[in-house]
Amino acid sequence: MQEGKLTATFRGLCKRDIQFIVVGDLAATLHGATGQTYEVSLVYSLEPANIERLLSFLQEIDAVFRIQPERRLRPTASHLAGGGHLNLLTNLGPLDLLGTIGQGLSFSDLLPLSEEMAISEGIRVRVLNLETLISIKEQLASEKDLAVLPILRQTLRELRKSRSV
Repeated sequence: MQEGKLTATFRGLCKRDIQFIVVGDLAATLHGATGQTYEVSLVYSLEPANIERLLSFLQEIDAVFRIQPERRLRPTASHLAGGGHLNLLTNLGPLDLLGTIGQGLSFSDLLPLSEEMAISEGIRVRVLNLETLISIKEQLASEKDLAVLPILRQTLRELRKSRSV
């Protein structure tokens, strides 16, 4: 996803007051980890009003399910309310929407484990903290997750060192 499209995605989400937390590789990148992708993965609030706003935004950005995109299957409110993992393609790039991550951690569980970051002029988003991201990747223990752990741990050490100076 190009930076312009990434910014447009977050600008659209924030403009509509959609409640979400950036997780995954993009969260790591926002904390300063190198070699990460710009794949957008978000844990979103399952509150009905938030789902309604999110669904409206998804319609605007022409979101379809990534599996068999040629069928043009679109997410519905019931898909979003189900709290599963929705892997979507949009006119702004891939977007993964997650009701929970790790061992069932929801938006409200993750809120105190996230911090607000400015990512562009006038755009502030909540980003999962690096300690929690590391813990979740350790739990998941997929090949991809295990491969990135040394980079995340080094980034965390550097962040802690810079905060103590």
